[in-house]
Amino acid sequence: MKYGNYLKERKLQLPEDWQQVFVDYEGLKSFIKEHLAPACLKPTLASQQSWSASVVDQSSQTLAPNGSAAVQEDLGAFSSMIANRLSILQIKVPEFLAILDQQVVKVSTFTTTQIQKIYEAYGVFQGNTVGLGLVSTTEGSTVAATPDPNSSLETLLQSVIKLEKYILLNYTGIVKIVKKMDRHAGLGISESYLGRVWTLPFARAEQLSSLKKELMEKLSGVQTTQGTAVRRPSAADPLTPIAMNFRSDSPVMMWRPTALRPTEKTWFPSAPLLPHQRVLISMSGPHGTDIIGTLLACAAKYQCEVEDFSFARLYHNVTFAVLITIKNDDMEIFKDLAAAAKRWDGTLTFDILDSLKKDPHFGNFVPKSIEDAPYEGRLKYTATVLCQHGLTSAFLSDWTQLLLENKISVEKMVRLNEGQLSCADYKLSIPPTLSMDSLRESLFQLSAAHGTDVALQPYDVFRKHKRLVVFDMDSTLIQQEVIDEIARHAGVMEKVSEITEAAMNGEIDFKESLKRRVALLKGTPVSVLEVVRDQLTFTEDALYLCRALKKIGFKLAVISGGFMPLALHVKNILGLDYAFANQLKVSPDGLFLTGETIGPIVSGERKAELLEVIAQAESVTLDQVIAVGDGANDLWMLAKAGLGIAFNAKPRVQQKARARINQKSLKYVLYLLGYEEAEIRQLTNS
Repeated sequence: MKYGNYLKERKLQLPEDWQQVFVDYEGLKSFIKEHLAPACLKPTLASQQSWSASVVDQSSQTLAPNGSAAVQEDLGAFSSMIANRLSILQIKVPEFLAILDQQVVKVSTFTTTQIQKIYEAYGVFQGNTVGLGLVSTTEGSTVAATPDPNSSLETLLQSVIKLEKYILLNYTGIVKIVKKMDRHAGLGISESYLGRVWTLPFARAEQLSSLKKELMEKLSGVQTTQGTAVRRPSAADPLTPIAMNFRSDSPVMMWRPTALRPTEKTWFPSAPLLPHQRVLISMSGPHGTDIIGTLLACAAKYQCEVEDFSFARLYHNVTFAVLITIKNDDMEIFKDLAAAAKRWDGTLTFDILDSLKKDPHFGNFVPKSIEDAPYEGRLKYTATVLCQHGLTSAFLSDWTQLLLENKISVEKMVRLNEGQLSCADYKLSIPPTLSMDSLRESLFQLSAAHGTDVALQPYDVFRKHKRLVVFDMDSTLIQQEVIDEIARHAGVMEKVSEITEAAMNGEIDFKESLKRRVALLKGTPVSVLEVVRDQLTFTEDALYLCRALKKIGFKLAVISGGFMPLALHVKNILGLDYAFANQLKVSPDGLFLTGETIGPIVSGERKAELLEVIAQAESVTLDQVIAVGDGANDLWMLAKAGLGIAFNAKPRVQQKARARINQKSLKYVLYLLGYEEAEIRQLTNS
């Protein structure tokens, strides 16, 4: 969310009279855009005015005839432009600062007035003459304060916290608008200006912090003296004076609160009333460990709670972000952070986050991790993009545009392979209203247009914790269709291939197609199976993949619409745990095929059933199962498995499958599980 929208949203959650006394962030931003940005003095300004043709011969890139005079002329024009811009800034920057000064003074005066009102209300309450006189506002409703001491103190504490939020919003707005002025004008006066603001009472709010601390002690029934807890006085005890922390010349001393008669009930404020303010701080620069150290040192110095952090490196430059909860409300931390950023040549940014998802005055959603997109109710998915020939800039651009068009946020990008960029993993945050079927169709079209695969799967614990992989055999683990190879030796290759192709494309029922093809093999010598077995060609990296999967404890199976003798051979070579396929019937003498099969036909439905049986036998859930196949009869098991992969599949299969690999190598299955190349190498070398 842009800061202007953030500020506007939170202003609306404050009382109407408070909304009228706010730094006009949008108005000041418009002033910068209209008056200061056109006169910018950034270092890149020189590139806005290129040398004229009279200075440089464009064909030879050498100084043109009479170039010296032209150089002087162009330099003079550049100098004139700078002088003109400086004259504009000389007028407009003071004008901008004067407007901002007026707003800062109003905010500071308003804050001082509100602090005095809170102190006066507290003083009246201390005298026990009337109720507190404040109201507690939660989600737009107004509730009058009750005469109960604890209820009144709780309402007062809510008022203090609400005022603190007002101060923080305005202070953050001042910081951001001054830094924006620096960037757009090309000046460097923000630190000096903010140093002036820092001297104002509203920026430090020391009295407010002291009062909140005292209220917390009273409401919790404990006061601390030099770190030692003191027993809360009982009703029978003499009234105890309250140690208010303000100067003797403070206007609130005119009424000098004397005592608070406590109740017997031990009370501790609810979470929304605690003095917690969440701030997301990030620093970018060339000193990695130093930046981490200086941010954490500031957090420790001011006793902040570290809730979350994130670190990213780009060669020498790093960005470290830390989400902290400020507990003691000492605004000096921001001054120290600014000094640390200057010391380490870093760029500092910070955002004020709400303490909780639901707060009495604010309702902003805060994600569980600062690496997550700040949107509530999003679906988390991972997308693996891969192409053995490399990910082109054209594909990456179109892929990113598709994400933008569907309002999908990228939360993380990780390169998986080494060498030429060919495989990357994206963590995505997807709007819950987006049609996943429509998205998958768009991804299919994108993949087809660029010859690059995009595999989308839920981002959950099962992604890297699969336990069973079930493979089809023909055109998946091996490059041939075994029935076609048998038919080649039987002399019926052309007829069988036609039926096979129709079956794989889903044009005819698999059982019927198998029956027709096997019938054409009648009279073929059984010895042909051994010849075909010896001629089988395994798919690239099939053995590599299976060995890697076995190293990390996977169970592996082949379920084929082909024939058992060949499936058993594949099982033995690759070290699989299970093999299921059709059984060919042979003549009584065992020498010839009869053109029939024995037992249940391994159809598409049967493949899905066998997958589930193996999963049950191995005590794994279907979410932990991967299925890999290429034909229409594999669609059932691809749909049944947690991850169904269409491997170099027929068009109809690719369109219906949730994940696709259209590369020569089976090793890409490991990338879909999120493994990086270095990890895969460890698996295969161990």
